[in-house]
Amino acid sequence: MDRPPPPNPLKAARSGPLKGAAQVPGDKSISHRALILGSLAVGETRISGLLEAEDVLNTAKAMAGLGADLLRDGEGAWRVWGRGVGGLAEPQDVLDFGNSGTGSRLVMGAVATTAMRATFTGDASLRRRPMRRVLEPLTLFGATYEAREGGLMPLTLTGAARPLAIEHEVAVASAQVKSALLLAALNAPGTSRIVQPIATRDHTERMLKAFGAKIAVDGDAVEIVGEADLKPCAIEVPRDPSSAAFPLVAALIVPGSEIKIPGVLLNPRRIGLIDTLNEMGADIAVDNARDSGGEAVGDLVVRASELKGVEVPAERAPSMIDEYPVLAVAAAFASGRTTMHGLDELRVKESDRLAAIVAGLRANGVEVEETDDGMVVEGRGGGAVAGGGIVETHMDHRIAMAFLVMGLAAREPVTVDDASMIATSFPEFEEVMRGLGAMLE
Repeated sequence: MDRPPPPNPLKAARSGPLKGAAQVPGDKSISHRALILGSLAVGETRISGLLEAEDVLNTAKAMAGLGADLLRDGEGAWRVWGRGVGGLAEPQDVLDFGNSGTGSRLVMGAVATTAMRATFTGDASLRRRPMRRVLEPLTLFGATYEAREGGLMPLTLTGAARPLAIEHEVAVASAQVKSALLLAALNAPGTSRIVQPIATRDHTERMLKAFGAKIAVDGDAVEIVGEADLKPCAIEVPRDPSSAAFPLVAALIVPGSEIKIPGVLLNPRRIGLIDTLNEMGADIAVDNARDSGGEAVGDLVVRASELKGVEVPAERAPSMIDEYPVLAVAAAFASGRTTMHGLDELRVKESDRLAAIVAGLRANGVEVEETDDGMVVEGRGGGAVAGGGIVETHMDHRIAMAFLVMGLAAREPVTVDDASMIATSFPEFEEVMRGLGAMLE
């Protein structure tokens, strides 16, 4: 039985104005996909700016276990020599993804149409997360699986020896599920068609096109031609908007702050938080807007702002699903009520993230109501958040970072019970925030 590491509490206290540049890490979603698609191409793929956090490094280890060759060169770039679509080798050991739901679900897709058996596991948090939502549609290609009750890890997936192209409507608005099916379809003869209820992150579609896949997007439907011959390409990973969200909100709520966050990914399906904060009255400017590998990138300039409560529609949720913890913190410092809809997906993240947000807000004197599909936060304006609470993170990195941001502007310090899991997505979080002037201890 594996034991969780000892807790590593961290406290954030009221800070002076935040100033300077926040160099946030590379985008996690794109980093995972670059490693996986590089492993499915024939030849060498060079990846610069890869997020070297635990989640992504576990995906790199998994691809090595499946036969790809990976090397970090002396310039800090990663080089991946792939095995080709359908060319992955059966792993000799269990594939351990740590805390990474993205890495594990996407690799399941790559395995599902390759004749092999692979066993997937992860840490205590990942082993509680539902996998049936991706495993069941993968059986349409001909894959089979054995899992713990409820489709939980550890689980063994047997790829189809003679995979079939599929037409499938995804039951949930999940970029992970959609992406797993697209990766599986790469090795299924014929054209597969995947329909999603709401448009979700499209990094997989964009990158598949860059690697030479025959893929077409028509509204909420994606068609992809199987038996693909992927060509290697150079990938420059832009900086992660989900990581940028924490210094961004901190600068908005700490009086007198002005910071710059350079090189941030501004894909239209990833900027729901920025759109929402702008509606709340945030002062966020984009400088040096540019294109990088088919993705929009820009430098964010953020100044402290007086925020007001707003209604956040359910259809915006897929474009900011990872940012609701820190949006809830921003809402606590806004004037008036902020209502958020469409948050069912938060219940199956690293924790029941919705319940964890609500508990953390209440522990720090914020009035919040949990609803059937979201929550309502009663903001009292800047300087009115009491703080002083201890927040249970439930091994969730975004809960930890969001409530540390709260502590920077609350009247009393805010403590998170364990900050160790922050390394899964943003290892430099403490260093970056302290560099801006944040009081963390």
